[in-house]
Amino acid sequence: MVRTLDTEDLAERVRRVYRTVATNPSAEFHFETGRALAERLGYPAAELAAIPAGAVDSFAGVGYFLDLAALRPGETVVDLGSGSGMDSFLAARQVGSGGRVIGVDMTDDQLTKARRLATEAGIGNVWFQTGRIERLPLEDAVADVMISNGVINLSPSKPTVFAEAARVLRPGGRLALADIVTERPLPAEVTGNAALWAACIGGAAQASDYLIAITQAGFEVEEVRENRQYRFRSTSALNATARWGVKSVSMLARRPSRGATMR
Repeated sequence: MVRTLDTEDLAERVRRVYRTVATNPSAEFHFETGRALAERLGYPAAELAAIPAGAVDSFAGVGYFLDLAALRPGETVVDLGSGSGMDSFLAARQVGSGGRVIGVDMTDDQLTKARRLATEAGIGNVWFQTGRIERLPLEDAVADVMISNGVINLSPSKPTVFAEAARVLRPGGRLALADIVTERPLPAEVTGNAALWAACIGGAAQASDYLIAITQAGFEVEEVRENRQYRFRSTSALNATARWGVKSVSMLARRPSRGATMR
């Protein structure tokens, strides 16, 4: 019998996993965490050394995309699913004291850790807010750039996430992200399994459908690249990678400026 996904059960399972990522990042997960992963994915070692080590320890992203984001001094950045804050802290360095970064996450332990690290390091241009990426606690058109790392695959309503991103971004704003997608559609017994969703597998959309959801939200996709350096750890996750082509990609999309004509 095919299971129907219980979205509240899914949310709690995701919180449980990422609560442990925040409090015990050396625990065993389906995925890797920490500095070695970040450096292998392309994060510059010198930049990682310049931000709180605790945020790097709890990094559980799936790719590097800040080069695609091309952040500029003074910009406002929103980090969807900011976790313990590694990408937010790196973005804060790039936008400088005249810019700001707003991290949004639904896991209290991640938010508590990120806020503590920001306070201890005296990072004054980053804020962390409680919220769901499907219902951002932000006004319309307040951000220049939106970033996200390995989080949107966890949402049961990706079109809603991209619609929210379009709402919060200013015209001409950029969406730079890394996420898990598949080459082939996942079977119902996988997509209906909340445990596999929390492992970043069950919620992975087929790459073509993922891109369609972005464009239907009003974005123009400018670049997509595969992150071949990313790999899962558990046997079940590795089997899924082989069977359904589960993989990591980074991409850049842009909300057209006012008056621009969509192709």
